[in-house]
Amino acid sequence: MMKRQSEGISFFQRYLTVWVLLCMVAGVLIGHFLPWVPRFLGKMQVAGISIPIAVLIWIMIYPMMIKVDFQSIREVGRNPKGLFVTWITNWLIKPFTMYGLAYLFLFVVFRHFIAPELATQYLLSFNTICTRN
Repeated sequence: MMKRQSEGISFFQRYLTVWVLLCMVAGVLIGHFLPWVPRFLGKMQVAGISIPIAVLIWIMIYPMMIKVDFQSIREVGRNPKGLFVTWITNWLIKPFTMYGLAYLFLFVVFRHFIAPELATQYLLSFNTICTRN
């Protein structure tokens, strides 16, 4: 059974962690050795939204969107339990959990590396972003 499932995984999917790490290393190297690239990309914004980031996120999300079974969305009204679980998780649990994790890392784990005033600003910025979404 396990072998059958692993045969369905493509080469790209199997080594996704490696590709992500390679992209992170490439990004750091580009930022260090070609500093004009991030500056150029940073200028491509509309209303404070980075166009390159928006395009890349869209490319990342699009394959998942085309797999959505829109016929089953009509059935949500008949059995709304999943919808309620999602709402509760996204609106009641996740914001407090994320705030707690941000506080933990900013004020406990990295307290020797981040000034308390800066950590407070980061936490306030994080809070603003979370409440907007």
